[in-house]
Amino acid sequence: MPLPQSISSNARVLWHLALNRVTGNTHEERLSSFYKGQAGDYDSFRKKLLHGRQEMLETIVFPNDGIWVDLGAGTGSNAEYVAETIPRLKKVYQVDLCEPLLDVARERVTERNWPQIIPTHADATKFTPEEGYADVVTFSYSLTMIPDWFAAIDNAYRILKPGGVIGIVDFFVSRKYPAEGFIKHPWSTRNFWTVWFSSDNVFLNGDHLPYLHKYFEPLRLEQRRGKVPFLPLVRAPHYIFLGKKSEKAEVTTS
Repeated sequence: MPLPQSISSNARVLWHLALNRVTGNTHEERLSSFYKGQAGDYDSFRKKLLHGRQEMLETIVFPNDGIWVDLGAGTGSNAEYVAETIPRLKKVYQVDLCEPLLDVARERVTERNWPQIIPTHADATKFTPEEGYADVVTFSYSLTMIPDWFAAIDNAYRILKPGGVIGIVDFFVSRKYPAEGFIKHPWSTRNFWTVWFSSDNVFLNGDHLPYLHKYFEPLRLEQRRGKVPFLPLVRAPHYIFLGKKSEKAEVTTS
């Protein structure tokens, strides 16, 4: 008797997470190697692990006829959380380097008949919308997978128009001695989760939140923990950050 679809889907993802050897000389090649065998199962499994995505997106006020750039968009599932908003946007760029995940995004766009959405194969550290600016830029559990994450944030700042909003949800660990207002994780949390995620080329970093606070006016910050599939007593740390580019900021950075 064949396994139920949900069980077989989870089994495929777990196999890739635990046993599949990631190959490739570039970041793009490693992403494709990691995801090509699990792209179709990605959303159902990650939904149980990637907490706060819907909350982050639903908090953003998307302007009418606005431009949304989702950096590291993967399968494009973020659009589902704000589906009622999509028709009133001018354009949505779903940017990713991983073609297997973008193939799923393209199928979704066709099925949902969303001509505003453009799945785009590009580097998050360099991408510029055709219009030259964005009203909203988001990273949903993608910043920890971008080697030059600081360059990705710099690029988000560059393409955001003054007054534009950045929204991020991702895993993290605190600095050993965080500044006031930031959670301090114990040694065990900082070391365990850093090693745990790094095996899948997900690199947690204590500098994300300080860096974001340096460049964006904070609108919201939540520092939490969320359940991990199949590990009922384990909670992984994640954050939600919403910030605004200063109205007086230059359109581009030096």
